[in-house]
Amino acid sequence: MKKSTKNRLIALTIFNIIEIILILIIALLFYLNIPLSSTKVIFIPKGSTNSIISQLNKKGYETNGIDKFVVRLFGYPQNGWIDLKTNYMTKADFLYKITKSKAALKTVTLIPGETSYVFLLDLAEKFNLSIDKLREIYDTHAYKEDGNILAESYSLPYGMKEDHLLFYLFSQTNKQYEEFSRKIFGYYDKKKWYFYLTIASIIQKEAASVDEMPIVSSVIYNRLRKKMALQMDGTLNYGKYSHVKITAQRIREDNSSYNTYKNRGIPSSPVCAVSLNAIKAAIFPVKSDYLYFVKDNTTGLHKFTSSYTEHVNNINANRGVKKSYTKIKEEETELDLEAKKIMDTDVSEQKPSSIKDLWNNVK
Repeated sequence: MKKSTKNRLIALTIFNIIEIILILIIALLFYLNIPLSSTKVIFIPKGSTNSIISQLNKKGYETNGIDKFVVRLFGYPQNGWIDLKTNYMTKADFLYKITKSKAALKTVTLIPGETSYVFLLDLAEKFNLSIDKLREIYDTHAYKEDGNILAESYSLPYGMKEDHLLFYLFSQTNKQYEEFSRKIFGYYDKKKWYFYLTIASIIQKEAASVDEMPIVSSVIYNRLRKKMALQMDGTLNYGKYSHVKITAQRIREDNSSYNTYKNRGIPSSPVCAVSLNAIKAAIFPVKSDYLYFVKDNTTGLHKFTSSYTEHVNNINANRGVKKSYTKIKEEETELDLEAKKIMDTDVSEQKPSSIKDLWNNVK
């Protein structure tokens, strides 16, 4: 073969390679300029680039091997909340932002004992959201009237829409409920769990301290077992009445299931958001014969008794006593120590009872 012919073949081969490369580059540029729509804020879980691209594909972003290659050129995908800043962008913009952007987060706290009614107002104010939309979405998708969001602090990004924010809170809460239930029972039964949540919400409203919770729990079960009305003011602090003082008139006029003066049993829904401690106390009450309790004006803690006469005496003892609420008991009983032990023990080391057997755990 002549040298000139050989050179022409080499040149032609190089030209073809360059042509293929140019075609691939043009195709890639065309692909990266495909328009894409998304919510302004998205959540990316922790994981490898492959798993993140796979998750995005499942969520409808139509990602594939090309996206993996481009993402690796940009760096590594961020995890957590990502602020895309716009609903419409190119595929290239999207892939770049998931590797470089982070959302501005704001912490909001759902206080144990607070109601969803008040919490939604807080969310609307802090995140500039529509309270009407929040209420509509909550009422449509919540499992119960309250107790659907665990009481704790949440770091949430600006820019989330009402539905995405609530669905995230519902999802995170349900995961924690399921995890806590599996540690205790070995399984998760939502209906059974919300029975305990309702008991826990009453405990949350009534107990003066964490250590009191298993004792308040025993009073609730004792009264239920004896078919006595609970007659607890805290159950009437539901919804918009979260911080309203309970009066005799309110007790007479409120016809909801939350009125435990008029109705026996427990309300149809949890009264408020609860802590994991309150749930624990609802599942592990101390064994007592207590039926009554009243707050001591000196300590701010409760005096418990099984005798109505003694209960009345405890009420009368508060008259004329200035509220100081030291939160210190002069003398701890065996039940106080048992309650502390319950709250200090890891749930995975505690043996739970079924709802049916709970009646045998109290006197």
